[in-house]
Amino acid sequence: MSTPTLTKDTNTPDSPAQDGSATDAPATAAATPAQAHAPHAGHAGPSRFRLAALTAGRAVWGTGAILLFLLLWELGPTYLAPASTRVFLPPLHEVLQALGTLIENGQLQNHLAASLTRSASGFGIAVVSAVALGLLVAWYRSLDRFLNPLLEVFRNTAALALLPVFTLLLGIGETSKISIVAYAAFFPVLLNTIAGVRTVDPLLIRAARSLGLSNFQLFQKVILPSAVPTIFTGIRMAGTSSILVLIAAEMVGAKAGLGYLIVNSQMSFLIPDMYAGILTVSLLGLLVNYLLVAVERHFSRWRTAVGSQAA
Repeated sequence: MSTPTLTKDTNTPDSPAQDGSATDAPATAAATPAQAHAPHAGHAGPSRFRLAALTAGRAVWGTGAILLFLLLWELGPTYLAPASTRVFLPPLHEVLQALGTLIENGQLQNHLAASLTRSASGFGIAVVSAVALGLLVAWYRSLDRFLNPLLEVFRNTAALALLPVFTLLLGIGETSKISIVAYAAFFPVLLNTIAGVRTVDPLLIRAARSLGLSNFQLFQKVILPSAVPTIFTGIRMAGTSSILVLIAAEMVGAKAGLGYLIVNSQMSFLIPDMYAGILTVSLLGLLVNYLLVAVERHFSRWRTAVGSQAA
């Protein structure tokens, strides 16, 4: 009597097939997610490298013009210009040496402090008065019609053209220099303040009115925040104008300041010192612009927050 033999059912899902197809299918399915992530892991390093290279390339391209200018300044007087030109246009390294000497003996700090004091005083007076008057002129049409002809006359009169008038009326002291700076910085801020207030969305004003906001609350919560970018455009223009006009004013009847340093070095035939003063003025203007941009971003943070929420 033969004993029964046990046979395996090849149709059951849990039993592996003899040809290995049933065992390969789960392995393939399990390997599929890993394979899906494999390209990302493999390309993570090269993509980061390409991003870093792209960022470095943009930085080099953005500063390429300045680097070429400095290189031309260094090599041009020596190898490209005639020998007589080198006296009036020294290479960059000689200018930097003169700048270091001025810093070591403290002359540059004294002249820079004098210029910054005058410029900051006139600039501050211009910003406060221009923003206040611009808000009033933009809000009250009758005041605009009354003051607009006079403002147009003075706006189209160059500040340097009035420098002799300021000097005759206020003398050659600090008052005339601060006043001419305030005059030059006043109109860019004023005009941009008026434009910023008048370009506020009327729907925002109507919505604020419907919510029962007073005039002060309307200015504080709607008008000023909406007009800040345009106002700061005028402030940045005024910052540049205040420095340039001050340098010109210091060249006439001043005993300290960057303008005095430039013209005194030119008259004393200290040409590297003259270019060192000019280079300092350029760096000062660049620094002031960056500071004003940072202040603008601080007061315009709500625009960035709204933009990020909308995105």
